[in-house]
Amino acid sequence: MGELTTAPPPGTPTWIDLGIPDLERAMTFYGALFGWEFDVGPEETGRYTMCLLRGKPVAAIMPNPDPEATEFWWNLYFATEDCDATAAKADRAGGTVLSGPMDVMDQGRMAIVRDPTGATFGLWQAGAHIGCQIVNEPNALLRNDLVTPDPRAARDFYSATFDYTQEANPDMPDADFTFLRRPDGHEIGGILGDPEAPNSRWATLFQVSDVDATAQRAVDSGGTAEEPFDMIYGRLADITDPFGTRFQVGAPTAG
Repeated sequence: MGELTTAPPPGTPTWIDLGIPDLERAMTFYGALFGWEFDVGPEETGRYTMCLLRGKPVAAIMPNPDPEATEFWWNLYFATEDCDATAAKADRAGGTVLSGPMDVMDQGRMAIVRDPTGATFGLWQAGAHIGCQIVNEPNALLRNDLVTPDPRAARDFYSATFDYTQEANPDMPDADFTFLRRPDGHEIGGILGDPEAPNSRWATLFQVSDVDATAQRAVDSGGTAEEPFDMIYGRLADITDPFGTRFQVGAPTAG
């Protein structure tokens, strides 16, 4: 379990948010799924709504600013101590800075980047908002992995941008999976090469106590769920919310 009171080291996944067509419906779904409560932001913030677990922010949802949007996904932000410098490194490594860097009131400084494989992510330099204050416990963010048909380009880019080291996964010899580690050796996620992936995207995995029960709640609340399955690191299920946003829930293997 993990409650955070300070910003994590650079290169750590630190925040997630989601833009959807119907905020009220999203709050009903995610409240039922994870037991989250919500602090709805004012109109001037686009009704940027904090998702709370035990009163602490673990994610955010908001009405999508593009009324013609048809695809929705959880956006991932990486921690940085210098948003401008990291955005510049991403640009030199072959990425494209789509937005920013820019200040978000007193909350922090952010940028949005597209990597050379087409996946987008954010940078977050903490101010008053440090990011997720609860991680790695039920109903909070557990991990993020990049799924891409071009893993070599992705590995080169993220190592150049965040100074990650890379490590093959001996537990999954048949998968093209590479762990990404911060300079201090801490694993932050990985890159999964999938030649059949239609695009590159950072996937989001939430930890839960009971995968099967959570999958059933997703269905009961207007979403869909694939049959839960076991893998080497635990039990997982693929969930789709009422708007088509795909993510996973998982219960890690004990120990």
